Amino acid sequence: MKITNRILIAPILVLQLSCSSSKVVNNSANSASKSNKKVEVYTTAENTNLRLSLSNNLISKATNSTVSIILDPEKTDQTFLGIGGAITDASAEVFAKLSPKKQQEFLTAYYDKNKGIGYSLARTNIHSCDFSSDSYTYVAEGDKDLKTFNIDHDRKYRIPLIKKAIETAGGKLTLFASPWSPPAFMKDNNDILHGGVLLPEFAQSWANYYAKFIKAYEKEGIPIWGLTIQNEPMAKQRWESCIYTPEAERDFLKNFLEPTLEKEGLGSKNIIIWDHNRGDMLETRAKLVFSDPEVSKYAWGIGFHWYETWNGGTPKFESVGKVHAEFPNKNLLFTEGCIEKFDATRFQFWGNAERYGINMINDFNNGTVGWTDWNILLDQNGGPNHVGNFCFAPIHADTTKDELIYTPMYYYIGHFSKFIRPNAKRIIETISDKTLISTSFKNSDNKIITIVMNQSEKEVVYTLINHDTKTTITIPAHAMQTIIN
Repeated sequence: MKITNRILIAPILVLQLSCSSSKVVNNSANSASKSNKKVEVYTTAENTNLRLSLSNNLISKATNSTVSIILDPEKTDQTFLGIGGAITDASAEVFAKLSPKKQQEFLTAYYDKNKGIGYSLARTNIHSCDFSSDSYTYVAEGDKDLKTFNIDHDRKYRIPLIKKAIETAGGKLTLFASPWSPPAFMKDNNDILHGGVLLPEFAQSWANYYAKFIKAYEKEGIPIWGLTIQNEPMAKQRWESCIYTPEAERDFLKNFLEPTLEKEGLGSKNIIIWDHNRGDMLETRAKLVFSDPEVSKYAWGIGFHWYETWNGGTPKFESVGKVHAEFPNKNLLFTEGCIEKFDATRFQFWGNAERYGINMINDFNNGTVGWTDWNILLDQNGGPNHVGNFCFAPIHADTTKDELIYTPMYYYIGHFSKFIRPNAKRIIETISDKTLISTSFKNSDNKIITIVMNQSEKEVVYTLINHDTKTTITIPAHAMQTIIN
């Protein structure tokens, strides 16, 4: 695979679409059959200038396709919640260093559904995480009664960015919050970092902390849709972390968190358990909580990450499918994933985008309702991060040059987020060959969105079949396509 190191600066999607549209649409009118006139194809491909580009010239009258994708729009599965990324301290601090012109370009690129890729989902951290410039909490050390609670820290960078994101998204953004650790004095290791567990005598105080956070943000005009109980509850990290056994998380939810939210008038907030990797533990948490009627009623669903591959293993998509099959009335939400181990020579490495495509298609096909990337923005060094845990984001900013760097990951995510809209229903499809992978949704306006990915070194001709309508399309090598019909 060819690795391209060039930096893409300020690619405004609306310009890309218009520059390719006039020629391409005219070409497609000659090649597409009468039944294909309403079909639109958007393509992103390696070693081309195609970046979420309207490419109807790839529709063909040819019938020599090698792969068939058969849609069954009457058979539907989960309801789509949204796609987005985390608005962390790091993202907000980098954003603040950009010029007003670049800030607006960035906001449009992510949150404008017409000119950008239409993010509708977001995550944020409850006080500090590794992607903060330092460790901090909202209370003075030892303040069990939370009399000193305030979110002044967040008012400098993070709250302004969240407000601008909501505005750019049309006034609504589904936002959930996650804590990485309770304050040090509430834990058995007296350390906000390095794992540890919540001390029983501080369980009520910690539950009150969530409620105060939600109320403080909503007083700022930022609605909190829901929250996860704990980020990565089985990981002792060198950054902010806290360990919960399955039983400890269940009991904290049942005995402290949900009763406190109810008492504070916040009982409608959606609570997500686990918030860690796919695999056996995902299934274990789901069974423990969702099989207990007294606890299950408090949990909207279960969140998961993709880092189960850290030791060289493969993604455990089957565990997502098992949870969905066993608990179809509960929701599965991808809450975090990123390309680890930042390397500035690999901004344009195509394999990073393909990792996103593989994970998103498989997660959706296994019942996932929404997908949340990690940091929406990082600097040219993959940070800031107060413990040196640098990584990639779909967009980076070179703060020394006031430039935005759009990675292939941004476009691959956009093939989903721009076209599949909240409340869409996933529809069942079958694919005849593993050369391609695909997923399909029906939006509320009845438009059918099919995402197709080609990881191979060669272009592939395939036929998309929807009842008696057949559309033959060519997908280039190492490409992603969105088909609207």
